[in-house]
Amino acid sequence: MKLILTHEVTGLGAPGDVITVKDGYGRNYLLPRGFAIAWTKGAEKQVETIRKARKSREVRDLGHAQELKSALERLNVRLATRAGESGRLFGSVTVADIADAVSQSGGPAVDKRKIEITTPIKTVGAHKVSVRLHPEVSATVGVTIVAA
Repeated sequence: MKLILTHEVTGLGAPGDVITVKDGYGRNYLLPRGFAIAWTKGAEKQVETIRKARKSREVRDLGHAQELKSALERLNVRLATRAGESGRLFGSVTVADIADAVSQSGGPAVDKRKIEITTPIKTVGAHKVSVRLHPEVSATVGVTIVAA
């Protein structure tokens, strides 16, 4: 199945890339979540607009990505959310919550689509979150979840 990515998908590519994947993966995962659109000749024309939008959001170069990485890794992000007495959260912490907490704690503006949470954050305490700044640069940010 031939698709055009609309979001960055780890291991596949960046927005605007034309990829070929197995039918089930495209039909059951990428298309329903809005990560990709079906490839057609008409959609091929949209690739350029997707790439222009990516360029405007993308970090300028590798040096700038390294600067952002050092700024993010020095940052102490603290996020207050509702939790029970046992330390278990009511719900979970989302990437949007983390992006807001990073900007509120004085860090650089981070696009929520660049934040990767390997396991859902559902407990109070210290957690590590990965931020993909550049295809070659990834920063690890420490997030402390406290009960509100």
